[in-house]
Amino acid sequence: MNSEENPDHRLSRELPAEVPAPPAGSDPAASGAPGAGEKGLTGRQRLAKGLWPPRFSRAQLIVALLLAGLGFGLAVQVASTSDSNVLRGARQEDLVRILDELDDRTQRLDDEKRRLEGQRTELETSSDQAEEARKQTVEREKQLGVLAGTVGAEGPGITMAVTDARGAVEARMLLDAVQELRAAGAEAIQVNGVRVVAGTYLSDGGGEGVSVDGTDIRPPYRFKVIGRPQDLEPALNIPGGVVQTLEKEQAGVTVTRAEKIIVDALRPAKRPDYARSSSE
Repeated sequence: MNSEENPDHRLSRELPAEVPAPPAGSDPAASGAPGAGEKGLTGRQRLAKGLWPPRFSRAQLIVALLLAGLGFGLAVQVASTSDSNVLRGARQEDLVRILDELDDRTQRLDDEKRRLEGQRTELETSSDQAEEARKQTVEREKQLGVLAGTVGAEGPGITMAVTDARGAVEARMLLDAVQELRAAGAEAIQVNGVRVVAGTYLSDGGGEGVSVDGTDIRPPYRFKVIGRPQDLEPALNIPGGVVQTLEKEQAGVTVTRAEKIIVDALRPAKRPDYARSSSE
């Protein structure tokens, strides 16, 4: 065997076998040649074929799900925060007034606590506990009579007059005023000669005006309220409160502080039909 190899023979061993060209008129895709199936496609068709159907790995799917969950949680949190911040549009002076009202309510509760503690101390230390208990019982009866509307009352407070030329004021609006006044510490309320007590109900009348405990009253509605004026007036003027609601209905509202308010409308004292004191 010759030691020197034929150069043509060596070259043929290193190169791959020659692929014969497909015969004329044959389908390039059927020949199996690389890119034969895409030879007849336009650039836009090849781009669409590369993008669809999408090919995702398992890791990419997990990351996408985590990001979607995180986005949903952030959206819910932002929405809930926006809904709960009802005073975000209030002016600075309104926020200060609301804060002062809360401080005043806290002060009233502290004063009531000290008063009750003082009564307890008097009962414990009085030399004549029976007489002291009788005095406190009489005083307590007067207080309960004021709350029940069976006795008249006088003291500092406010008056509120509501005019309603359009007849747009409804019973629910006046009820909101009563509830807001009670929350601000009102101790006695009278509306157009009707004493407002714990069981008072308001309803829209058949014609003009409203009904309070079955008594029809007509505008202007005049409220006489006994309580701390510094608490009652701001409670009616809070943003979105009673005064603004009535003014949106084009009703006129006038709130005036007074050193002496007389509430003289009385309710008959009724004995309960079924309820009895547990001490009897």
